Amino acid sequence: MPFLSQTAGITERVDSVFLFMLAVSVAFLLGITGLMIYFVIRYSRKRNPQGEDIEGNAWLEVTWTVIPLVLFMGMFYFGWTNFEYMRNPPRDAMVIEATGRQWAWSFKYPSGRITDELFVALGEPVRIEVRSLDVIHGFYIPAFRVKADVVPGKNNYLWFRPEALGTFDIQCTVICGVDHSYMLSKVHVLSVPEFKKWYFADENAPAAGRSPAPAGKPEAAAGVSPGLAVLESKHCLSCHSVDGKPMVGPTFKGLFGAKRLVVAGGRDKEAVADGAYLRRSILDPSAEIVKGYPPAMEAVPLTDREVEDVIAYLRNLK
Repeated sequence: MPFLSQTAGITERVDSVFLFMLAVSVAFLLGITGLMIYFVIRYSRKRNPQGEDIEGNAWLEVTWTVIPLVLFMGMFYFGWTNFEYMRNPPRDAMVIEATGRQWAWSFKYPSGRITDELFVALGEPVRIEVRSLDVIHGFYIPAFRVKADVVPGKNNYLWFRPEALGTFDIQCTVICGVDHSYMLSKVHVLSVPEFKKWYFADENAPAAGRSPAPAGKPEAAAGVSPGLAVLESKHCLSCHSVDGKPMVGPTFKGLFGAKRLVVAGGRDKEAVADGAYLRRSILDPSAEIVKGYPPAMEAVPLTDREVEDVIAYLRNLK
C-alpha cells in the first residue's frame, strides 16, 4: 500500500494511489484468470463425467468477501485522504485567477499583471482560481496531476506545488467548441529568483520569460502599428480577432464607423463605433455590451497615449 510521508506532493500522492490500484487490479486479473484455467482443466467433463452438487463452504465464502473488501476500502481511504489534501491549499499559496473562454486561457496575478501563459516559482504553492466566461471548460495540468472543471457562474479552484523546473502543458479537457483542440497553454516553472525578477519586472518590458503571442495572432514586433502592439501586450487578441474570425468577443475587423446594437442599462440601443464609443468601451467595457456577447471584458489599465494608439489602429482596420 502507498504509505506516504507528510511532505509528499500531489504528483507523488496521485501516482502512488494509481499504482496501488493498478497493482491490485493486475493481481486480481492474474489470480482469477489462473483459477479459471485451473478449474477448466481440473474439472473438465472428460475428468468428471458425472457432476457433483456442492452445498457451500463458509470459510471460502468469508475469504473471498473479506479480502476484496479490505483491499477496496484501502483504495477508498487513500483516495479520500489524498482528495482532501488536494482540496486544502496552504494558506501562504499565491492566488492566481485563471479565466477560460473560447478558446484561450488568461492568468491574473495578485499584482494585476495578466498573461496568457502561467508562470510559477519552483517549490512555492500556487492556488489557481478558475472561472469561465462562456461554456464549460476543463483546466488540466497533466505533469502536476491536477484538474478542475470550469463552469460558467461557478467558482472552482485547484492548487499544486511545482516540483521541477521547465515548461509543462495546460489542456482543456472538455469539448468546448470547434477550436477546442487549440485551447492550449503552458506552465513555466522558474527558480525563485527568476520568478521574482519576472514578477516584479515591467510587464511591457521585453524581459525573459514573458508570455509569447498566442498562436495564429500577429506579433507585436518592431515596425508594426503601436495600436497593434498595445492590443497584443494587453492580451486583447485572446478574445478579439483582427481578421473577422468569431471569438468570445466581437471582431475588430471593420469595427470603426460600423453600427452596433448594444445593451446599456438593461435596454437595447444602437451605437456607432466612432472614437468616443471606442474610448468608452475601452475604459468602461461593462457600460455598453454588444448584443449577443457575454459581459466578459474587464477594464484594462491603459494610458491616454495607448488608448489613442488603439483607436488609430482600429480606424484603419478594414
